[in-house]
Amino acid sequence: MDKRADKQTGWSEKLKEMPVEEVGRLIEAATLDRQLFGELAEAADAVRQQYYQNRVFARGLIEFTSYCRNDCLYCGLRRVNATAERYRLGREAIVAACREGYQLGYRSFVLQGGEDGYYTTRRLTAIIDTIKGEFPDCALTLSLGERSRADYAEFRRAGADRYLLRHETASPGLYARLHPDMSWDNRRRCLDDLRQLGYQVGAGFMVGLPGQTCSDLAADVEFIRRLQPEMVGIGPFIPHRGTPLAGQPAGGLGQTLVMVAVVRLVLPKSLLPATTAVGTIAGDGRERAVMAGANVVMPNLTPLAERKKYMLYDGKICVNDSASHCRGCIEGRLKRVGFVLDLQRGDHCDWRRERAAG
Repeated sequence: MDKRADKQTGWSEKLKEMPVEEVGRLIEAATLDRQLFGELAEAADAVRQQYYQNRVFARGLIEFTSYCRNDCLYCGLRRVNATAERYRLGREAIVAACREGYQLGYRSFVLQGGEDGYYTTRRLTAIIDTIKGEFPDCALTLSLGERSRADYAEFRRAGADRYLLRHETASPGLYARLHPDMSWDNRRRCLDDLRQLGYQVGAGFMVGLPGQTCSDLAADVEFIRRLQPEMVGIGPFIPHRGTPLAGQPAGGLGQTLVMVAVVRLVLPKSLLPATTAVGTIAGDGRERAVMAGANVVMPNLTPLAERKKYMLYDGKICVNDSASHCRGCIEGRLKRVGFVLDLQRGDHCDWRRERAAG
């Protein structure tokens, strides 16, 4: 075994079994020590190359509603933010966005929105059914927040393939402070339901939340180790001027990249987005996330007239770029650092084998 392969295997095996307290110390050390981070990132890149080579999967993102019933302290869409601009896309507009994405080559779409009661189970299943009927060769991810198990089952029957529900933080105390009137236990219940119903499941967390410690981030790693999701979304906290956390410092790029590398090593086959948020805090943030182990990007297909209104945090990038520009931009960025944009479904590698076996 060569030295590179030995390092990659060594870090991956260590992190799969490492006690949570030691994981916290490693996160703290790698955030401060560039050489240690470089070693983790190199190992994470090698692991990702083993399963996905230099391919980065694209998902066309459609942000279809900026209404939300929740009041999360960090989110610009929070219910009581009177300055937030609200909109909803109808079924025709959503399908038109998918159609544009399909013409650009995308074979994977993400429907993302706030927890908006207007979109009943019936309305959502009709949207899912229409998308899957017109684009049967495409994967569909939902990111709609907390719903009942019965709702999740209906969406799955209608054809939804994946569900992304970031747990945000695995520390119940921190979760409670950031999410008034919400329950960490219910969040965990939702993820368990999604797993049992046969979705490709996505969890995820923020880095740099006010009051967050390396021990909290280690708890996120432990939660991910136990849940074994197919997808993990990791992004820095970025404040929004219309929230109680306005004026707080944003999460750092360095620690965010540490967490991307650590999660890649803990879940070698996972699908890890290079998030828009990491591109917002640094111009080359998405490229650097890919080099640290990420392998998914989500160019925006939301209609330009509405895109500026989906403002989770201040300074969000790409709100004025056409769908075709977004695709060309990210493709060029990835090419410059040695990666290829893959427009196909982009399933988890074990999922492909399970489908073939079935």
